[in-house]
Amino acid sequence: MEPTTHEPSSRSGPFATAPFLVFWELTRACDLACRHCRACAIPDRDPRELSTDEGKALLRSIRDMGTPLVVLTGGDPAKREDLVELVRYGTDIGLRVALTPSATPLITRELLVELRDAGLARLAVSLDAASRGMHDGFRGVDGSHARTFEILRAARALGITTQVNTSVTRFNKHELPHIVAHLVELGIELWSVFFVVPTGRGSDLACLDRDEVELLLEWLATVAQRRVFDVKTTAAPHFRRVLLQRKFKRDDVVGLRDGIGRAVRGVNDGQGVAFVSHVGEVYPSGFLPIACGDVRSEGLAAIYRDHPLFRALREPDGLGGKCGVCEFRKVCGGSRARAYAVTGDALAEDPACSYQPRLLDPARLVRAS
Repeated sequence: MEPTTHEPSSRSGPFATAPFLVFWELTRACDLACRHCRACAIPDRDPRELSTDEGKALLRSIRDMGTPLVVLTGGDPAKREDLVELVRYGTDIGLRVALTPSATPLITRELLVELRDAGLARLAVSLDAASRGMHDGFRGVDGSHARTFEILRAARALGITTQVNTSVTRFNKHELPHIVAHLVELGIELWSVFFVVPTGRGSDLACLDRDEVELLLEWLATVAQRRVFDVKTTAAPHFRRVLLQRKFKRDDVVGLRDGIGRAVRGVNDGQGVAFVSHVGEVYPSGFLPIACGDVRSEGLAAIYRDHPLFRALREPDGLGGKCGVCEFRKVCGGSRARAYAVTGDALAEDPACSYQPRLLDPARLVRAS
């Protein structure tokens, strides 16, 4: 099934001047030791982190460029004493602010109350296995599994909308159906399934091959059809192609409908997404480790709009290999982070996609050879 409408080019498209969401890594400090950690987090904060005032300036710049949603992430953002202040400031200037803390004792009920009162739009916590031993082994700290459930239940009781993030590899793919049963009981709004990219500590994990990815995406589409909670994928944008093939309505495929915002089309590395590190470096995403500038010296808007890599990532017709000729390239585009991690070329075809486009022009396959 080929998409029935076409998106404009990157120079006039909906994400040409501003991303739909910005991830800001408040700190790399974290008390967990997750096996897949993109940030290779450490226990202590870096003195080079953006200060409170610099963070507020960043939030203003995100608002001013027209981005509606900012996700405060880490490391563990709860390691910063100014977390509530930053959430309140972002909310007061008109942003929707979401938070992805680590499941540690730092997230108390008292802190959740403060975050709610500061206007937090969404709390997202990770759950990588239904069983305690497997989850805690993946996260590197005993008790993380139990704390995850405590945080989610406390947040729901306080009226904070919740999201669960699950990182999937061969290590835990069989756990996903069991996780779903817990998510229904927890009453979450959104399940975000991250197909691990071999970067950071995740470089040593056994990632799914393309056939395993396809089977899992088909299963996730079945879960999504139940509509108990929304389902999205990270680093697997071809989920949109699977949904279109399942004859989902286009509006349920290309946009992000999760209760706190809606994108006008699917987002991807550098296309509707930008990532700001703890020291102010700007990346197309947290999983595509090519620094494109520094917010302290250049400003986020200029980097996002004008850096050659960002501009290239927003042009689906410039992709290499089968991604460049795929009829779904403008609603998918493949994981640019995975392409870079595996091939060293951010514009190469996504090695985790098994789909064969209808038209394969040999001239376009030169990049992949």
